[in-house]
Amino acid sequence: MAKRIITTDETNEDARIEPSLRPKTLDQYIGQEKIRSSLKIYIEAAKSRGESLDHVLFYGPPGLGKTTLAGIIAGEMGVSMKVTSGPAIEKPGEIAAVLNSLSEGDVLFVDEIHRLNRQVEEVLYPAMEDFAIDIMIGKGAAARSVRLDLPHFTLIGATTRASMLTAPLRDRFGMIHHMEYYSEQELRTIVLRSAGVLNVKIDEQGAMEIARRSRGTPRLANRFLRRARDIAQVMYDGEITEEVAAKALEFMDVDSCGLDTLDRRVLSTMADVFGGGPVGLDTLAAAIGEDAGTIEDVCEPYLIKNGFLVRTPKGRMLTGRAFNHLGLAVPEGIL
Repeated sequence: MAKRIITTDETNEDARIEPSLRPKTLDQYIGQEKIRSSLKIYIEAAKSRGESLDHVLFYGPPGLGKTTLAGIIAGEMGVSMKVTSGPAIEKPGEIAAVLNSLSEGDVLFVDEIHRLNRQVEEVLYPAMEDFAIDIMIGKGAAARSVRLDLPHFTLIGATTRASMLTAPLRDRFGMIHHMEYYSEQELRTIVLRSAGVLNVKIDEQGAMEIARRSRGTPRLANRFLRRARDIAQVMYDGEITEEVAAKALEFMDVDSCGLDTLDRRVLSTMADVFGGGPVGLDTLAAAIGEDAGTIEDVCEPYLIKNGFLVRTPKGRMLTGRAFNHLGLAVPEGIL
């Protein structure tokens, strides 16, 4: 599958630029009001007692600010943060070395924590509960277990697939927060703030146009802002107005509802070839020439969330909104 501009996975450019756009405090953080207000209380309470914050788990789609919140927590607590990811830790000794390098109160952020292998995960259980790890010294009959005490630390886990976390690991988190998609107004505020950081000229209508097409995701909104900035500088006078933002997003094949070429191909194939459905996933994938997993994991969540597509026992079906978006008459029997 070709790289999509609307992918919510972090790209190399995102990794390079996003850190400069991230807010540093909870007061600067936009959106996720329930999570923000809860964290403010828990952080203040932990600081007043002189204790480390309880372990935190953030789960939800990529690009919604899980890494940003982890950095903010470390900043608000006045401690350092070490960053790693589930796939990067392959052996129990590696996680033991990371844990042993922490100082009192430090934050350990583990991205994609659901991808930790079982042996590494088992090292975390006593570390999270008792702030200690058990290591084996020697081999064979002379082998013995030694318990090492760890400084009190805060483990912050982030995952896009909470259902893949094992129950023992999930139960050891004191705070579990679900990251919600952002509203258009929240995204508009984020775009305006990012434009100020990047020194980009943009008006309110231009920011709103970018926000409307960003699929509720700050990462996409910031990426669209950077691309619109390039187009505004080369083709216009440098300011991103509503017209410039719309032209830039059309140039990127992102339509008024945030759908790209692949999304529209799914909808148009279902409408033209299958009469709106029902159609099975494998049949649809063969008709489009895409992998079934790509359609199910990449396209469907947004199409279903926004009412373009529904799943039924007989297969996928289009809704009336999908036909309207494609400029087609809605057949009888379609919701």
